[in-house]
Amino acid sequence: MITKLNVATVYVLDKDEALDFYVDKLGLEKGNDVQQGDYRWLTVRVPGGQTEINLEKPGPPLHDDATAEQIRELVTKGAIGGLVFVTDDARGLYEELKRRGVTDFTQEPTDHFYGTDMGLRDPFGNHIRILQQG
Repeated sequence: MITKLNVATVYVLDKDEALDFYVDKLGLEKGNDVQQGDYRWLTVRVPGGQTEINLEKPGPPLHDDATAEQIRELVTKGAIGGLVFVTDDARGLYEELKRRGVTDFTQEPTDHFYGTDMGLRDPFGNHIRILQQG
């Protein structure tokens, strides 16, 4: 029986830029940052959370050159997955994110039957939704 999700992966094009965005702008905390040869295992997580987000750069040792290029193209188009976070104040967080320099919003906080949510993209094109549950 599966008991929890431990790590999910988001493809990024630059790990340092991703770390800056996810930690300094979104407010997540750094999890692991381990270098093994040419490979860097870099994760972030919601502060105090257990599930980590692996910030993975397409390429070796996981992908050959052709596959890595395809993944980079899909990431840039916003065509690979995304993340959904939960907040207790979508409008307040929206204003805070703008103060921290987040600019690529795809939707301002909007009320729906299920709550209030907003959309944005990370610097690479990945979709992020942030939900305040109603």
